[in-house]
Amino acid sequence: MTTFRISPAVADAFPDTLIALVTVTGLHGREPWPDTAAALHALEQQLADGTWQPADETDPRIEAWHTAYRSFGTNPRRVRPSVDALGRRMAKKGTLPRINPAVDSYNAVSVRHGLPAGAFDLDHVTGDVDIRYADGSEEFTPLGEPDTAENPKAGEIIYADNDGVLTRHWNHRDADRTRVTEDSLRVTFVLETLRATLDGGVLGSAAHELQSLLAPHAEQVSVHYLSPARPDCRV
Repeated sequence: MTTFRISPAVADAFPDTLIALVTVTGLHGREPWPDTAAALHALEQQLADGTWQPADETDPRIEAWHTAYRSFGTNPRRVRPSVDALGRRMAKKGTLPRINPAVDSYNAVSVRHGLPAGAFDLDHVTGDVDIRYADGSEEFTPLGEPDTAENPKAGEIIYADNDGVLTRHWNHRDADRTRVTEDSLRVTFVLETLRATLDGGVLGSAAHELQSLLAPHAEQVSVHYLSPARPDCRV
């Protein structure tokens, strides 16, 4: 099993953090996922009809992440939180990308609820996962760039395991090593808010929606929550 932890320093700096960990085992990524396909189509149709728009940087949910990014030295208009970048892409193109059913599922949930989302293939995670400030010595290989090595800035918030960085700028971009593919079997999906007091219900609804999309295509699905009051969890 893998333990996810929020470091004391991050918990102190962001005391209203709440993170949902939706973990699946026995994932079937190569079969059709009709509910996910329907969810994507419905969002795109609502956008086309003008009945719904993705949250942008004027939305308090996104604005909170911009403020957080600035606090650790990242310009959020150059390096955007994942949900902000995804929403902007969708608003411009009118569609969401199709990667694979598992990734498409969390993308749909992320943009619908205005919450950052990501995922880690647990079979490629080494040891436990800490949400902490970088010291600048860590290495990161960006998703889709297996021959690239980066070093996060000291003070940047990262997800990291024993072998390196899994996500830079808290939730801007995932690592190539732990990317979710059609062949991933054990995956933890992550949904995040910095405003648990206001958006805890939204996060809970998003986690339930993601669980519902995953459950028909997995042997087991569990949902756990991380917060400063409960800073570690085994999944």
